[in-house]
Amino acid sequence: MKTILIAGGCGFIGSNLCIRLLNDNNKVICVDNLYSSKIENIKTCMDNENFTFINHNIIEPLYIDKGIDEIYHLACPASPQIYQKDPIYTLKTNFVGTMNLLELARIKSSKIVLASTSEIYGEPQVSPQPETYRGNVNTIGIRSCYDEGKRIAETLFMDYHKQYNVQTRIVRIFNTYGPNMDKYDGRVVTNFISQILNNESITLYGDGSQTRSFQYIDDLLDGIIKLIDSEYIYPINIGNPNEITVKQLASILIEITGSNSKFIYKPLPLDDPTNRNPEIQLAKKILNWEPQVELKTGLIKTIQYLQNC
Repeated sequence: MKTILIAGGCGFIGSNLCIRLLNDNNKVICVDNLYSSKIENIKTCMDNENFTFINHNIIEPLYIDKGIDEIYHLACPASPQIYQKDPIYTLKTNFVGTMNLLELARIKSSKIVLASTSEIYGEPQVSPQPETYRGNVNTIGIRSCYDEGKRIAETLFMDYHKQYNVQTRIVRIFNTYGPNMDKYDGRVVTNFISQILNNESITLYGDGSQTRSFQYIDDLLDGIIKLIDSEYIYPINIGNPNEITVKQLASILIEITGSNSKFIYKPLPLDDPTNRNPEIQLAKKILNWEPQVELKTGLIKTIQYLQNC
């Protein structure tokens, strides 16, 4: 039985990971300060004797008495409206917080995986985006605290591996959806579903032609767990390569729900990327991983969850 620490364990991805790892017969330490997450996301874990919750901000050093086999670093606001609310806090989480977790991994001789992001590619000039693409990121824009924060976190991970031989892993996560998402977090899947459930018009930014690729949470968890179990230390994309426009996503949701919602159009937000499409050949080769859940199947499960929120 492994002891696994999940920083950001009450968030969307983190809470699903807590549940998954407990079900796989591990001891789980969930660390979260609930800045952008909800304790309700882990309510099913609380009575499990192998589960521990620690309310802690990783910007402050973290001390754990027991041994730790693995650390999942998921601690950072991921919704633009939340990470832009206090950009200095977002940057501190990505730099100071990342260093604190890396120090913990160094002391405990733990494996540690960073939840990086497709946002490190910025406004990409190549598609699909391979891990070798270095990105086209605005260093002084409203999204920079997150984009550049994740880029420096990747640098810290590699340097801790090189200097201290910490067993680091880096996963670049593309758009992910599923249960435990915040209904009003401002991301496109939840935006559209919430508007449909509230019988509101669906808001499209620009003309809705910007593209995204959407993976279901179960596929992401499979990829992250395979990565930490591997020996691969370089960044690796985990995402669904089935690229669609934002307007197509809205149309699929209308079809699934039988909604009568109409479209309204607003200006495109600053630095909002026009395309996202992961190159996943590396994940296929190194991890024997590729997504399994069809978009409509995952969206139906997500709608059912959000209907009960």
